[in-house]
Amino acid sequence: MTLEFKGVFPAPPTPVTDDGRINEKALRLLLDDNMSHGCGGFWMAGSTGEGPILSEQQRDAVAEISADQCKDKALVIMHVGAMSEASAVRAAKTACEAGCAAVCCLPPLFFPSNQRSITDYYKAVADAAGDLPFFVYNLPQLTQVETVPALMEKLMREIPTLKGLKHSAHNFKHIREFADMGLICFSGNAAFPLPALDMGAVGTIDAPLSVAPWHFVALYKAWASGDAARAKQLQDETRKYVDLVWMYFAHADVCKTVLSARLGVDCGRSIPPVIRLDDDQRGEVLRVAESLGVTRQPA
Repeated sequence: MTLEFKGVFPAPPTPVTDDGRINEKALRLLLDDNMSHGCGGFWMAGSTGEGPILSEQQRDAVAEISADQCKDKALVIMHVGAMSEASAVRAAKTACEAGCAAVCCLPPLFFPSNQRSITDYYKAVADAAGDLPFFVYNLPQLTQVETVPALMEKLMREIPTLKGLKHSAHNFKHIREFADMGLICFSGNAAFPLPALDMGAVGTIDAPLSVAPWHFVALYKAWASGDAARAKQLQDETRKYVDLVWMYFAHADVCKTVLSARLGVDCGRSIPPVIRLDDDQRGEVLRVAESLGVTRQPA
């Protein structure tokens, strides 16, 4: 099987134990579950994966476990962005040594940045990852930095391993522009996978894909085969899975709650200070998830 950067790439939560260790059993089961439904890769330790607040030891474990479990079966794009350049560089080296397929990175966090500081940061991280493909993580809603086509053009000139980006910004027009630049552009919005594909995206990366992988894989296959009617039908049904994941603005905890029920293993809770559901909210999330059929394997 040829593995490619296209199609359905879930951005899953990171299972953790009560004492803060990565729950290896749960993580391996989660990855196997998603791969069994046809997912071609993963975006690990992104925002739903709580990557920016994982310790270096937790982040290393995610990279090593994911690369091992997905070897020859799916591509692991490991998020390595961190508060300091030194930490991001360390993570990129670990991802390369672990056998991840690529690294991705948010822009510099918290402190004000400019085009030069963003470029220098990305160059250092990409260099640390060796020959691995490098992906930009465009998430201006949380970073306050939007990667626009002009910035990507500059990055392409200075970073030889730059291959593409996850475009989670709201401007769909840029998807077409990135595609025209020859970049591998994944949409980061699970609510609109079909419009993004029609605009030139190669696939979708987002949290809801980990909760209902079969739905998004079916949509992608329908689009790829030219079955427009089936693809549109599936697009019309997509919103319910997105709305589930965004209940109470606690997407990491929602995903862990739902996947714990489906996998039969405790994926833990979100890592403070990330929003956690209270007991009543967890009950409501499970009620909705059960009504959508995502707490069990589809027939």
